[in-house]
Amino acid sequence: MASLDDLKKRIASVKSTQKITKAMKMVAAAKLRKAQESAEKGRPYSIKMNNIILNLSGGISDKENAPKLLSGTGNDQVHLCVIMTSDRGLCGGFNSNIIKKAKSFFSKISNEGKELKIITVGSKGNDQLKRVYGKKIIENISFKDSKNPNYFDADKVGKKIIEKFETGEFDVCTIFYNQFKNVITQIPQAQQIIPLNNVEDKNSSDESYEFEPDEDEILSNLLPKNISTQIFRAMLENSASEQGSRMSAMDNATRNAGEMVDKLTIEYNRSRQAAITKELIEIISGAESL
Repeated sequence: MASLDDLKKRIASVKSTQKITKAMKMVAAAKLRKAQESAEKGRPYSIKMNNIILNLSGGISDKENAPKLLSGTGNDQVHLCVIMTSDRGLCGGFNSNIIKKAKSFFSKISNEGKELKIITVGSKGNDQLKRVYGKKIIENISFKDSKNPNYFDADKVGKKIIEKFETGEFDVCTIFYNQFKNVITQIPQAQQIIPLNNVEDKNSSDESYEFEPDEDEILSNLLPKNISTQIFRAMLENSASEQGSRMSAMDNATRNAGEMVDKLTIEYNRSRQAAITKELIEIISGAESL
């Protein structure tokens, strides 16, 4: 049985931890509001850009000479997977859910006899994957110094992907991230960005556009920007999901710490009462013997 001194120290330690988790929950809640707003604002823009590109692709007369970012290489033997996770921990199952989704995709690629290459964006994803898939990871990108997700960081990732595509290092590129739904729910996503998937927003699929100059010239400028835009959207969704998951995890940790403090306090009171009773018995016994 732990001594009264040990129990006292444990109660003080758990209370200190509880203060930290409570503070982290409040910070995550404050950051979540802004991150959620940014993620919700980014969705219509990225969806609209996708739909415009798909609309443009329908007007291309020479399909064989269409931009490779749109039509692909004509092969799907080499897959590049961009795993987007956080650089910080203590956010519940946020990173694990993305990794689980990615590993399922990796197994599918391996079973089909295709080659896999991985780029990790965020140190936590790299930490979880390097043991098993270390040889497949060709690059690890971290934005620890960036306080908030921004388009410049997304553009850096986008340019690296395009550079590797133009040098023939892969045929298909898929990004993995969490889509924010609410504080409790974040949905892991696998989105193919090269070649562009023919998946349009139902509300925009019937819209038609008139373009100037011709489709080929617009697509050559718009396609690289679209890749950076889709990555930026994934970063915004991840940011909101991370804060939501952290807020939920810290709330659970705070409640668990409170329950532990209650149990330790009861144990401390019982031990103290037992020690007092023992001392009284010893005093009474000593007095009787006299």
